Amino acid sequence: MPSKSIPEIIKKTMPAVVSIIASKHLSEIEKEIPQEYFPFLSSKIKKQREILRSLADSRGMVEVGGGSGFVTSEGGIIVTNRHVISDPKSEYTIITSNDQKFGSEVIACDPSSDVAVLRLKITPETKGIIRRLPSLKLGDSSKIELGEPILAIGNSLGLFRNTVSSGIISGLSRSIKAQINPESPLQEMRGLIQTDAAINPGNSGGPLINLEGYTIGINTAIVFGAENIGFAIPINTIKRDLNDLKKFGEIKRPLLGIRYMTIDEKIKDKLRLPVDYGSLIIEEDERTPGIIPGSPAEKARLREKDIILEYNDEKITKNKNIQDFLENSYVGEKISLKVLREKKEFKIFLILQERKI
Repeated sequence: MPSKSIPEIIKKTMPAVVSIIASKHLSEIEKEIPQEYFPFLSSKIKKQREILRSLADSRGMVEVGGGSGFVTSEGGIIVTNRHVISDPKSEYTIITSNDQKFGSEVIACDPSSDVAVLRLKITPETKGIIRRLPSLKLGDSSKIELGEPILAIGNSLGLFRNTVSSGIISGLSRSIKAQINPESPLQEMRGLIQTDAAINPGNSGGPLINLEGYTIGINTAIVFGAENIGFAIPINTIKRDLNDLKKFGEIKRPLLGIRYMTIDEKIKDKLRLPVDYGSLIIEEDERTPGIIPGSPAEKARLREKDIILEYNDEKITKNKNIQDFLENSYVGEKISLKVLREKKEFKIFLILQERKI
């Protein structure tokens, strides 16, 4: 049973939730506007430029987007989604619930999930203020239960700061495919928390909080066209990233170096494979081969059409695929893989490398 009422939890946690405003210099935005090559576009382009210039502040900066985040330590460390801060040409201003504004710098991004870490810029004037900012208590997402009541807090639509919505945990260990930034390919995100709490654009990066006041996730995605289906990254992923940052000064994620399809009964029958479990190494297209050049997989001489049956003597299945195993592995770890190649089974050993963004 919760020890506090919902209003008490909100009062306690809201001061640690922030809005993140992305701003870009007018000159950079104008470079993205089509040139006046075509006469029929010239008046439209001219109007666009006039609107942009009217929106620019005294430094020529224009707000171009934003999201949410939350404070996790006394040093002014902010956690948010990677897609919220994906533009390297933008500046990111942090606004607290009581309208204090701080500059920030991106200090780390998780290359395997939609997580980023920022640090507030400390000046002689802000040093004491930043030190006194409240932070959220991080819970244990391995202990959450289906149907558990939760709260989502964030900057809805980039317009309504300090918005709170409530709901329940609707699903566990969900998998979706999402594009973390416009340049990146679709990426599978696994192990997500599903919730029916209202999560809107701008809520991204805000906390998902249980009724004991602990943060159990970070709101990250919604399903367009559906009602009340949102997803959050479990807080244990963020805790792991923060531990890496503290230990190494960066977030380290292991790389195996394959593209694969997880096999089940349907895939087995469709592709006429000899097994109904494991991971089939397969290229996506001509530009994305099944084996990444220079990776541990290439060094271990894995090939396309190989089927990896086991990871460290444990079966690979739809419920626990290679990405799930890698989530619990570390850079430099020696692992074993059981491989099926042309009716022959054999075991190989390799050392995981660091994955880069």
